[in-house]
Amino acid sequence: MTGGDIAGLIAAGVFAILVALLAIPLLKLGKVFDETSAAIRGVSDNLDPMLTEATTTISETNRQIARVDAITRNVEETTGNISALVALGAATVGGPLIKIAGLSAGVRAAVLALRPKSRRS
Repeated sequence: MTGGDIAGLIAAGVFAILVALLAIPLLKLGKVFDETSAAIRGVSDNLDPMLTEATTTISETNRQIARVDAITRNVEETTGNISALVALGAATVGGPLIKIAGLSAGVRAAVLALRPKSRRS
């Protein structure tokens, strides 16, 4: 064996050791990728039921909002009817009451005007 052969053997041995040392982190990295793939698969398996439940929840919420909207419309209509009823009552009762009050004030003034001055105080 010549010196070149021995140097080649030493270089090959050092290279083999270097490859072995680099293989350890690569194996660990492969395990990390396997765990990551398993985690993503688990999330994907659970994602479909979660989306189904979210869709159901949103549909139920929309149904409840529609009910609240109908209730709000009914309350608005009732409020308008009550307002119209109050206005009608005020117009119906208010006019005659004002006339009666005016009449009673006029009668009182007439009665006071007819009394003698000594009894007015």
